[in-house]
Amino acid sequence: MSPSDDTPPPPPGAAPWGQPTPPAPAPEPAGSDEHRFPCENCGAQLRFAPGQRRLTCQYCGHEQDIPYTEAERDTALEAYDLREALANHLPPQAMEEHRVLSCTNCGAQVEFDPAQHAAQCPFCGSPVVTDTGTQRQIKPGAVLPFKLTEREAHDAMRGWLGRLWFAPNKLKEYARSDGSRLDGLYVPYWSFDSDTRSRYRGERGDAYYETRTVTRNGKTETERVRKIRWTPVSGRVARDFRDMLVMASQSLPRNFAHSLEPWMLGELAPYNPQYLSGFRAEGYTVQLPEGHVIGVQRMDEVIRQDVRRDIGGDEQRVHSVDTDHDNEKFKHVLLPIWMAAYRYRDKSYRFIVNGQTGKVQGERPWSAWKIAGAVVLALIVAGVVVYFTQGK
Repeated sequence: MSPSDDTPPPPPGAAPWGQPTPPAPAPEPAGSDEHRFPCENCGAQLRFAPGQRRLTCQYCGHEQDIPYTEAERDTALEAYDLREALANHLPPQAMEEHRVLSCTNCGAQVEFDPAQHAAQCPFCGSPVVTDTGTQRQIKPGAVLPFKLTEREAHDAMRGWLGRLWFAPNKLKEYARSDGSRLDGLYVPYWSFDSDTRSRYRGERGDAYYETRTVTRNGKTETERVRKIRWTPVSGRVARDFRDMLVMASQSLPRNFAHSLEPWMLGELAPYNPQYLSGFRAEGYTVQLPEGHVIGVQRMDEVIRQDVRRDIGGDEQRVHSVDTDHDNEKFKHVLLPIWMAAYRYRDKSYRFIVNGQTGKVQGERPWSAWKIAGAVVLALIVAGVVVYFTQGK
């Protein structure tokens, strides 16, 4: 029944008439830097809607866009000079202080609601206690907003788990269960730019064949033998790297991060805490100097591939590569993942989904019974084959 015209309006913070009343906001501790975005209709907390670039209210349906101009985007996505940063000469606006929760088991540092006193680590499932201290870190310059909803990410994870061989039945049940919850997390990354010029020395191998005569079982046969003729070479290659990504976290195996690539960084948006509303953000634990070393190593791998292509031939030997880096810059960006932690026989297994593309990567348990059964079945089949073969 709708209210009459003389019905008084709902009190501040209450939902409009005929809609569920949102929960009262938890009191914030003194000095909290938590970003909150109340709904202008009912006062509930707005959440970022994946794939829509807007905030929505789950109680009254109100929507609020997160606008930005192209000029703001270009300014926000500008990279900082790497040498200035390594010398601690970044401008004050590039730094920020925030509270994080530290996991004593895996080392993750995740921003949580300051009103929480305890929580579960989304990376390993261990119980952790909130850290009331603050840390001063380089502020994210850009964020790649979530594109997949939790349901879409769950479907992608379910399909990946369903294709695993020799997985325990409990894991299959977990994959089919609608109760397997995913946590939405923004993971910190360093993004490096560098203009490189490299000098190399090596050898080019060109294949040729010789015919020789051999005797096998009393029979004389001719065969072709492949050989390599090596020639010393030297040269130069050049490559300008843009957005070489390095995960700035130690809470996930680095090969996990590589397997989630590629990311469509053209969809990066200027950092805005509204994108984090309803999600968690991990603070970086890989400092910029360490991240730069890893980034240079990743660039070196690409450069060595360039060198091999430049050498040509059928095979290559690379003896040395001397690379000069110029115009080095960096950005601190946040990239979206959906994550689930599954415990099996007192061990934690993690599954992660690229929150933009739906690509899945994870750890998996094995069923010893299923493996043993497959081995026994293979032996039986082999025995049957041998039996019929000998019978003939």
